[in-house]
Amino acid sequence: MAEVCPVCGLPKELCVCETISKEQQKITIKKVTRRYGKAMTIISGIDPKNIDIKELTKFLKTKLACGGTYRDGVIELQGDQREKAKQALIEKGFKESSISLS
Repeated sequence: MAEVCPVCGLPKELCVCETISKEQQKITIKKVTRRYGKAMTIISGIDPKNIDIKELTKFLKTKLACGGTYRDGVIELQGDQREKAKQALIEKGFKESSISLS
């Protein structure tokens, strides 16, 4: 018998919890300058309870060909990746209107 999602009660193959949570996120993408003038892209506002953050971080690092990590509730990517990260998140299923650049 197939596993059942504890949140929506549907089988895991038909579960829509992650899709619904992607539509409700308020994501902020900003650039900060670290030590020695190095640029970092910070992605915040993603709820780790409903979305697999480690898988999303790995996808972004692969898609954008950069290093990065998930730490303290935010995804940190090396370099100024704001526009590319926004497009990658839209490709991953997040709504464009819920993503803000700063």
